[in-house]
Amino acid sequence: MADSSSWKLIDSYFVFKEHRGISALAKQAVIVLFIALVKFCLFSSDNAFTKHRQIISTTVKDEYDYLVVGGGSAGSVLAARLSEDGKSSVLVIEAGGFYDENPLFHIPFHLPGLQNTKHDWRYYTVPQKESCLGLKENKSFWPRGKVLGGTSMINTMYYARGSRYDYDSWAADGCTGWSYDDVFPYFLKSEDIQIDQLKLSPYHRSGGLLTVSSGEATPLSELYLQAGQELGYIITDYNGPDQIGFNKVQITTKTGVRGSTGVLYLGQPGKKVNLDIVIETMATKIDIKDKRARGVYYVRKGQTSYVKARKEVILTAGAINSPQLLMLSGIGPKEHLQSLDIPVEIDLPVGDNLQDHLSVMLFSKINKTLSLTDNFLDGLWSRYKYKLFGKGPYSSTGVEASAFFYTGKEKQEKVSPNLQAMIKSKFISTNIWNIKDIIAEEYLAENGNTEGISFSLNLIQPRSVGSLRLRTGHPLDSPLIDPQYLTNRKDIDDLIEGVRIWEKFINTKTMQGLGTDINEMRKSFCSQHDFRSDSYWECFIRHLAVTNYHPSGTCKMGADDDPTAVVDSKLRVKGVKDLRVVDASVLSTITAGSTYAPVIMIAEKAFDIINNVDLVKHLRDRT
Repeated sequence: MADSSSWKLIDSYFVFKEHRGISALAKQAVIVLFIALVKFCLFSSDNAFTKHRQIISTTVKDEYDYLVVGGGSAGSVLAARLSEDGKSSVLVIEAGGFYDENPLFHIPFHLPGLQNTKHDWRYYTVPQKESCLGLKENKSFWPRGKVLGGTSMINTMYYARGSRYDYDSWAADGCTGWSYDDVFPYFLKSEDIQIDQLKLSPYHRSGGLLTVSSGEATPLSELYLQAGQELGYIITDYNGPDQIGFNKVQITTKTGVRGSTGVLYLGQPGKKVNLDIVIETMATKIDIKDKRARGVYYVRKGQTSYVKARKEVILTAGAINSPQLLMLSGIGPKEHLQSLDIPVEIDLPVGDNLQDHLSVMLFSKINKTLSLTDNFLDGLWSRYKYKLFGKGPYSSTGVEASAFFYTGKEKQEKVSPNLQAMIKSKFISTNIWNIKDIIAEEYLAENGNTEGISFSLNLIQPRSVGSLRLRTGHPLDSPLIDPQYLTNRKDIDDLIEGVRIWEKFINTKTMQGLGTDINEMRKSFCSQHDFRSDSYWECFIRHLAVTNYHPSGTCKMGADDDPTAVVDSKLRVKGVKDLRVVDASVLSTITAGSTYAPVIMIAEKAFDIINNVDLVKHLRDRT
């Protein structure tokens, strides 16, 4: 039997006492775990993913059937599928390292700590004129994963397929075969739903490689939904028949472990004889002869080498690196390439149509010990719960609820929602957005133990469109990224309408019961405007709107006669044989929500396109 000091020690780690009341018997059980497992929980550092290293190749053959350039969210999926039959030889060329190099990769809550590391490309935009006024040098920081698994190793794992109207609009614009009915089975193919109330839904499926779980971690998740209902919204499955309404988030985790495509699709016992994966290897140029992609030049261990493709070169390097590599290879805007003395192979609008979701973070303190403070996260109970059961706050990202909205006349039209909210049960104190120090000091929480919530208001149908261009002709120099944020007035108007929804949300009876306060967002850097006026919120937005990490569209898919398209509906680069692009860069228009699930869908569908098969017949007509 434990003495009184032991009881006090255990009690000190149960932060949510009034909401997590436990009996004396339960306390004794906890003490037994405390005594028996403390050493395991605090000192065990075994990284099971190190065993996966056997999938990595140390040499590169002279030629393969398929060269997959980029082992990220799309590349991992496509390479795994192409190698499934054991006949086609596949090489994955990945610039980053392996996913066992940082144990934080696999713990969902630790994702902010993975940014600005060697596993991040650490891109910055060029200075923005109409936005990012509160950021250092007016530049938005764009983290992108530089590791096998790509950005799926550092993202929020938020599983959102987008609106059916996104895909129907693609099809209407000439992307034959990409309507919602066409792509829906590919979402099902990859999914393994683990949320009990959704397992019987025709919009979900069990048995795929991508496990989808609930992201809730605190009692606040229910209160967010309750507040949404007070505003007149329904509780919905945003991956079901209609996105509009409030919901608990769906994230790609399994028993608390991050679901990266690198791990789920490529990680396995043993190595496939027909699949070579090389890491820390940088593709520098596509070899094009007679308008046909023949192979890829790459740098590995300081040496430049060449590998030949018997069938196809497939770029899966993402919305930044894929257009960059195309332009380095002579495929892109003619005048731009000529200005850098790059021989022009094909004049195409590569790098145009850059789209991204903008996010405005709105914070409020709360007066109850319910949020994910650092003290709670550092408590032994939180660590035990995760280590032993894969549950608790570390198994989540802290984002527990989201909502999709229409504003203005869009309510009456069959179009995608234009705004989304993601609600995190933490008042963020760490400056991960490149905010100017003097503004960050006023804007963010004083420390990680401030009880509060974060309301991320996301513009998911932006009208502002930017571009990507080469800085130089050297492959190791980062490109010029210019999203042109907030250059279209409608984006500002939509975000202001979204702030008005936030004001109503904060003033609901449920939120007021937590002590929420709109005045938390009264900031001196916009004090020349009346607080809560349209002009105040415009100032606030122009200072603090940042990327929501979804760059896309830079190798736009479209009809054969579409002068703005880079690839056709079969993902083939126009005018070049045996060269495809399969990643977020092919999005004709950005989807409503995270682009992670759509990218996986695109890779799954690309396999069928490449092989001229239909492996999802059995999944059609589910709804």
